[in-house]
Amino acid sequence: MPQDRVFLVVVDDSPERAVALRYACLRVRKSGGRVALLRITEPVGLQEWAGVGALMQEERRQEAEQLLSALAAQVQEITGGMPFLLIREGDPVEEVLSVLVEDPRISILVLATATEGGPGPLISALTGRAAGRLRCPMTLVPGTMDDAALDRVT
Repeated sequence: MPQDRVFLVVVDDSPERAVALRYACLRVRKSGGRVALLRITEPVGLQEWAGVGALMQEERRQEAEQLLSALAAQVQEITGGMPFLLIREGDPVEEVLSVLVEDPRISILVLATATEGGPGPLISALTGRAAGRLRCPMTLVPGTMDDAALDRVT
């Protein structure tokens, strides 16, 4: 059922993230489903004082929540529905794979390619050493696509 389909977008700090997000939103708007936004934060390293580490971890979580809230408003504006919001801490490849295993509603992983240079580490890993662990299709959207091009292909 289209309403059961969930498009997972990894929310990183790259400029291409906006392209992946728009693509997923347009697909949902035109064919049904929902968007899920996944923000993966870097683990806090070993700290001499536990309180400092806990404070750093809380700050990262708050920043992630603020970013996802802002993006959720964009998703709602385009799709008419609220996205699922997910925050994880750890290795991006392992966290993406874990989310895909844990949530069977996710049916498509949407990532955008870099506008310059080679593929980023997440795409490289998911199309290389971790490709056999993907449990759903992955859509790679060219990071150079503008809104008109995205409208044409969705």
